[in-house]
Amino acid sequence: MRFSTSAVAATLLAALTAPQCSAFLAPQPLSTRKQSHQLQNHFLPAKWQLLSTVNGEAPAPAVDAKEESEDAVTSDEESAEYKLVLEDVPPASYEITSSPTAPGGGDVHTLTINLGAPGHPDPIVIETGKIGRQASAAVTLTRGDSVLYATASRDKDVRDLNFLPLSVEHQERFSSAGMTSGAFNKRDGRPAEHEILVCRLIDRPLRPLIAEGWRHETQLLSWILSYDGVRTCDPLAITASATALWLSDVPLIKPVAAAMVGYIDGQLVLNPTLEQMKHSRLNLTVAGTKDAVLMIEGAADFLPEDLMIEAVTFGHNAIKTQCEALEELGKVAGKEKKYDTIKPPVEGLQEMVDEKYTAQLDEIYNSGLSKEDLSSAISDFSETVVAEMEEIFPEEKGAIKDATKDLMCRRMFVKAKTEGKRIDGRKLDEVRVIDAEAGLFPRVHGSALFTRGQTQVVATATLGDSGMRQKIDRISGMEQKRFYLQYTFPPSCVGETGRVGAPGRREVGHGNLAERALIPALPTEDDFPYTIRVESLVTESNGSSSMASVCGGCLALMDAGVPISSPIAGIAMGMLLGDKGAVSGENAVIVSDITGTEDGLGTMDFKVAGNKEGITTFQLDIKCEGLTLDTMKKALEQAKAGRLHILGEMEKALKEARGELPSTVPKVIKLKIAEDSIGKVIGPGGKQIRALIEDFELTNINVEENGEVQVSGFDMKKMEEAKEMIISLTSQMGGGGGRSRGPKPEYAGPEPEVGAVYTGKITGIHNFGVFLEILPGAEDGSTPGLEGLCHVSELHVERVRNCEGFIRSMNTETLEVVYQGKNNKGKYQLSRKAFLEQKGVKSRGDSEPQKSAPQEMSEDEVSVITQAIENAITD
Repeated sequence: MRFSTSAVAATLLAALTAPQCSAFLAPQPLSTRKQSHQLQNHFLPAKWQLLSTVNGEAPAPAVDAKEESEDAVTSDEESAEYKLVLEDVPPASYEITSSPTAPGGGDVHTLTINLGAPGHPDPIVIETGKIGRQASAAVTLTRGDSVLYATASRDKDVRDLNFLPLSVEHQERFSSAGMTSGAFNKRDGRPAEHEILVCRLIDRPLRPLIAEGWRHETQLLSWILSYDGVRTCDPLAITASATALWLSDVPLIKPVAAAMVGYIDGQLVLNPTLEQMKHSRLNLTVAGTKDAVLMIEGAADFLPEDLMIEAVTFGHNAIKTQCEALEELGKVAGKEKKYDTIKPPVEGLQEMVDEKYTAQLDEIYNSGLSKEDLSSAISDFSETVVAEMEEIFPEEKGAIKDATKDLMCRRMFVKAKTEGKRIDGRKLDEVRVIDAEAGLFPRVHGSALFTRGQTQVVATATLGDSGMRQKIDRISGMEQKRFYLQYTFPPSCVGETGRVGAPGRREVGHGNLAERALIPALPTEDDFPYTIRVESLVTESNGSSSMASVCGGCLALMDAGVPISSPIAGIAMGMLLGDKGAVSGENAVIVSDITGTEDGLGTMDFKVAGNKEGITTFQLDIKCEGLTLDTMKKALEQAKAGRLHILGEMEKALKEARGELPSTVPKVIKLKIAEDSIGKVIGPGGKQIRALIEDFELTNINVEENGEVQVSGFDMKKMEEAKEMIISLTSQMGGGGGRSRGPKPEYAGPEPEVGAVYTGKITGIHNFGVFLEILPGAEDGSTPGLEGLCHVSELHVERVRNCEGFIRSMNTETLEVVYQGKNNKGKYQLSRKAFLEQKGVKSRGDSEPQKSAPQEMSEDEVSVITQAIENAITD
């Protein structure tokens, strides 16, 4: 047991200055607490639940093959029997009220929206004017018992930039769910992965609707202040931030709102509950205006394209209701939009750029140059335009760059529209040349190289036991992901230098997108008991590296022998418009497998992944005022054709998963033990589990809180021996794992004497107390010793907050206790507290009133602290 110097110092300080607390009674860490609400991972449909757990609880424990099969059948039957019941709700409507109830007597404006969707009884209530009045705008949004607070602020000064300086932050406060962060200083820290993803969800639909030319530093902040655990707050975070921005003086063109859609029991459900999402085959988040869709993000269980369009339409209907209500709220509580600092277009500039440089640009677009040469030619062209036009329009460099980009966008659209060809010579629906290879590296479990044009990724797959799961602390509890994909985009992949380190927001978002694409194809934990990690390293990039990560990651999984249900491929679609500021219409040109140039100059980035039958994930970002459903339908149809082509090319490298796991993958055995026997497997200070790993030459033994044990190693014979040893250890008392082997041997010696003092051997340490063997079993081992429980409340005359830390600090394997008889369940009850009281140790609460000077520590306390310091020095 190691003690840091600061920890020991803090302990001493507590002993000297806190008269009501013993020095060694440390608070219980958050990571060891049992959360009162244990929610499943509501971002995954029910059939995907085995890929992650919350609070360490897996949905279905596995004991052996027969029992696993029976459990699977039961689970399938339960899923098949689930019937969706949606309660009636008021029709769609909204109401705005105002009252002079703000601090100081100002007006508070309240908007109440009923979405009119069956099963969604709680209205959305937006309030402004009471909290955060120094921000440009601030709102609280309430649904049920969940409350979000969002603000929009801007700087006074205009920055000399050629892009919109918008930043977004979102925080799920642990206090909103009655918890505290597990960090050392108990303060919510840097954004977690999910918070980063929500920030991206907020940013993407709002950025294209802020007036062109806005150059004030603008910041959107949102917090979850109260969380009821009934529904996810992700769409609410978008709506709350969008409302704050709409009410501020930042020139947002139209109000924006969001909605979530599930597909449960054959029905589309608006903003489903977490319980309903366990049975959903769709998790779709839609954001937009009342006129068009701006952003979609989601995952599906191999659903067809037609159902996707229907789901987006369903979600957009709810968005219309919200946006109409927000328009009226803006009239009542909104500030006048600030347009006076936006520079108007320079008169005659765009026309002159078009006249002088259109022919030169068309020549570059028709040259059929490679990526490097084309990029170089476009860069030289832009520099030439800026240099020459600055002589005519001095001090208008930013406006000249904007005019040049506008010309490049429009000429790219014209070429595609009139010739049916793109600037790299491909047809509109043509996918770049694909080259795929599996099994690159000898010691890696699975690897693949996937190249599409000038975009390339090296993907690897690593398999491990449940101890390799990714643990994420969230307001819904501790989430443990059995499968995760990590995406890396180094600057070298585009021939540049730059920062390398922790993943940026873009990398987190792309990795999550590729991860969602592969999840539906993965086997359940019952069928494949491994934790799976995929890494995607982008080695070359010219557009759609996230979809290349899907393809490469799938091949790496197949190379590792993971029995996926079907190969998965992804493709990125683009859209070209003659007027980038308009809503997409009949003039829109859809292009498949977009390059970096088409992504930068186009108006849509629509990523779709799936197998031959249906879609597993999708993501839409646009730069215009919206996307019509007809355009989206056309894009999905074209994406399917491209996806089928890519799957065919992937099959040339690897048709199906390899029949056996590589020799470098550790084997895994699973068993189940009683929860009250966990301490016997771990032992005091982890001595027992370390001995098992060392004696049987194992890779690891992972023990979950619910008694599930995974034994991993390379020698199956020794693993089986370790399994028998674990069964033997846990069957001695309190139940064991594995199959029943007849009646368990019971203690056969004399009964202990009530009130007598016994020296008990520690056999298990838990948060609730310590198990002790107070009387030995038979010498030949045929019967176990007599065990009892010393509850944490009976460990000391003072309160013990951290049972494990308290016992470890004593550095002992035995405790002297008083036997107090059996409880109403027939369990033996022990008390160290009673023993200490017999020795004359008193609680400070029983002593004389405290003087101003702190009391001296007892010999017992001094002994424990001295031992702790000696241990720290020794270790």
